[in-house]
Amino acid sequence: MKLAVVVVPALFVAGCADPADAPPPSSVSALHFTDVTAESGLAMTLTSGADPARQILEVKGGGLALIDVDGDGDLDVFVPNGATLESPDRGPGARLFVNAGGLRFRDATQEFGITYRGWGMGVAVADVDADGFDDIAITAFGPDVLLRNVGGERFEQQTLDPAEAWSMGASFGDVDGDGDLDLYVSRYLDFDIADPPERMMFKGVSVFGGPVGLDPQPDVLWLNAGDGTFVDASDVSGIRDVAPAFGLGALIIDVDADGAQEIFVGNDSAPNLLFDTPPGASTWHLRDRATAAGIAANAEGANQATMGIAVGDVDGNGRPDLFTTNFSSDTNTLHVNADGEYFDDRTARLGLKVGSHQVVGWATAFVDVDHDGDEDVIVFNGHTYAAATRETMDSEARQPPLLYERSDARFERVTPDVGGAWLAEAHMDRGAAFGDLDGDGDIDIVVGECNGPLRVLRNDGAPGAWLIVALEDGRPASRNRRGIGARVVVRAGERVFTRWIFAGGSYLSASATPAHVGLGEHVGPVEVEVTWPDMRIDRVTGVTANQRLVVTRGN
Repeated sequence: MKLAVVVVPALFVAGCADPADAPPPSSVSALHFTDVTAESGLAMTLTSGADPARQILEVKGGGLALIDVDGDGDLDVFVPNGATLESPDRGPGARLFVNAGGLRFRDATQEFGITYRGWGMGVAVADVDADGFDDIAITAFGPDVLLRNVGGERFEQQTLDPAEAWSMGASFGDVDGDGDLDLYVSRYLDFDIADPPERMMFKGVSVFGGPVGLDPQPDVLWLNAGDGTFVDASDVSGIRDVAPAFGLGALIIDVDADGAQEIFVGNDSAPNLLFDTPPGASTWHLRDRATAAGIAANAEGANQATMGIAVGDVDGNGRPDLFTTNFSSDTNTLHVNADGEYFDDRTARLGLKVGSHQVVGWATAFVDVDHDGDEDVIVFNGHTYAAATRETMDSEARQPPLLYERSDARFERVTPDVGGAWLAEAHMDRGAAFGDLDGDGDIDIVVGECNGPLRVLRNDGAPGAWLIVALEDGRPASRNRRGIGARVVVRAGERVFTRWIFAGGSYLSASATPAHVGLGEHVGPVEVEVTWPDMRIDRVTGVTANQRLVVTRGN
């Protein structure tokens, strides 16, 4: 087996006399972020109806994406943006900010020919036509669209789905096993701006109507025809055998390590779904086994309002665990993947119940913030009801984020004096994306507030060693250039770290796809093992830490 490996040294940006360039003070903790929005150039206020919201359509906010649009190796920022009830198909428009280095960005929306002005909700990123440049799918209240990246120089907008539906989460992955990237889109509910639902009472307060009492919309599965165009396979695939629910999140990932990708769908006030192909089936047909797998609801059997989805390996067994964020007066939920067949709710046992009962959780991620070798958890929060108070609804309308540090066998909530002032600042946050924005090897964050500004959080901690692993399938016939659906295992001495390459999750957002691993105090070489989506295994030995490694298959 011949393996081609390209090693690209990490880019360290040093500097000018500016806070965005200046090194963090030596006194900060290993889990510290600093808000550097003012110096970043990411000057944008997101639109999602009116503030305060009048209808349920206005409170879901929107996502954002980290994407290398021009192929120069660093992460740019794309925001689909929303619209208003008065002009739902003519909002202020999507924005693209190109990374100029040093945690600075410039607006390149017009330069790349982006003219999208619909009510964008979610965003997913993948190279759907295998031309070497990542494309962007936008889910919306209204027609879903695909922005096809032409040579890293401009985007061409194509209608993906002309239906006047309300689409939310989206995820790319090879669902049917033919080698190219399909797209699952979760849909929410029927909403007519001209005839909105009647108001309802929630905990004694009059609020807008929904979702309970309204009609959910069925999800959509788009199969890639092999040339970057898509065919609606919702009926033939079997996903329509399940009654529609209020879909918010979607994630395509191989939960049982059998080489076939499963689809996890997070629903609002309804059971979650987990689609897979039954073992031994003579034809490809998906079934929902979420209830049997223990992931449809929490440990008490209660349906939740699943918004954000994070993927990690909490127990170190090499299988993806799923952490989901939920509504207030409930808790976020950690579903630990026991054996690929069954998930165990370990939220309370591992300490992730702390602090989540009083917030409404949205974007989330497992991130090794401090590079100590285990993954921490980040959650962004904000209520849907502007009138919410601790007295009336158990939580305030504006809410601070949550950061949990993995400490031995449990997670411990990080306080602002340790993690930074951002943990004390209350917002109405929704989407967020996670990735190394400044090339120093740790994970930074871009977060968007519902009817509020973008914020950039620079990681100032992370003193330990690290490794970022990106994949490139360079075979001429490859239709999955980034290895979406692959599993990456890094062995450093006696420690083993497992990560997954996926395109979905968080909340309506697309984070950087390369695998990020903190190596702690490990000083020697490490081994990297890649299990590609077709189950081929490549191993790279003698890899040094503190670099961005690109493992290329097929040369």
